[in-house]
Amino acid sequence: MTIHSTHPFPTPEDPVRRLRGRLGGAVSLWTSGAIEEGAAGLTVSSLMVASGEPARVLGLVDPDSDLADALAVTGRAVVQLLSWRHRDLAEAFAGTAPAPGGAFRLAAFEETRWGPRLADAATWAGVAVESATETGWSVLVTAIIEELHVGADDEPLLHRRGRYSR
Repeated sequence: MTIHSTHPFPTPEDPVRRLRGRLGGAVSLWTSGAIEEGAAGLTVSSLMVASGEPARVLGLVDPDSDLADALAVTGRAVVQLLSWRHRDLAEAFAGTAPAPGGAFRLAAFEETRWGPRLADAATWAGVAVESATETGWSVLVTAIIEELHVGADDEPLLHRRGRYSR
């Protein structure tokens, strides 16, 4: 093994990525499918909510993710906001931390008609996919909010410049 003075995972200078990192935002977990049938989930911090009748949530999803595939099949998802206590779970669903047996085994989930819901998520929405459009290197998922529960927001999990914070 050789020790190098350079960064082990260099990233090219990308001003767009740096801009997005400076925006920051709440970390959400999008889940779809049934756990027993191979549900999928992905942490998403590039999202917004659009008021209207009906209201919508828009998120940028990795087109190569299992979640993108699941959304194309089911057309439904649960969008839940994570809290500081969920940061290890967020890492597992992002694919940056180990999850022996799969990320859904790391916490309690309840099956809903939209997909698995994190049992202790205070704020969550059941959504139906309206459209999925390739946008840049992502898929812009526009989903109609069919059910919404807004709970306490005591310690939201935030993501800015590649790090989680309170």
